[in-house]
Amino acid sequence: MFTGIIEELGQVAEIVELGDSVRLALRGPTVTSDAHPGDSISVNGVCLTVVNTDDGVFTADVMRETLGRSSLGALALGSPVNLERPTVLGGRLGGHLVQGHVDGVGRLLARTSSANWDLVAISLPAELARYVVEKGSITVDGVSLTVVSVGATASASA
Repeated sequence: MFTGIIEELGQVAEIVELGDSVRLALRGPTVTSDAHPGDSISVNGVCLTVVNTDDGVFTADVMRETLGRSSLGALALGSPVNLERPTVLGGRLGGHLVQGHVDGVGRLLARTSSANWDLVAISLPAELARYVVEKGSITVDGVSLTVVSVGATASASA
């Protein structure tokens, strides 16, 4: 489980095609500081299992289904990624409970910034719209957001 509070902006260091999957090497010295093979790390909101760590870089295998249902399919060498380690039971829980199981890809329609927050309008696949509720939470690229309104012009705040 994650909170949607991003710990670090990482970077794609390598992408290796494996046929029905890819192996991503991701640079993230903070999230790898205590990571071991088998641990989970959220990458743009997707829960990935650490295969290996080496000098601030971790690798994870990602199947085609995950690449197609998340923003990970659009990553290229050098792409920035939002990284978060799983929450620790017994610790503080900021943000929202986030599983890291991505249901679909939305599209940023608009972003309005103010001094203290941003308001973003995001379109999402019609089959997912019924699961989004006003004042509920949604995670976009791993960032926990509160839904301000839902409808033809839905928006969320960060």
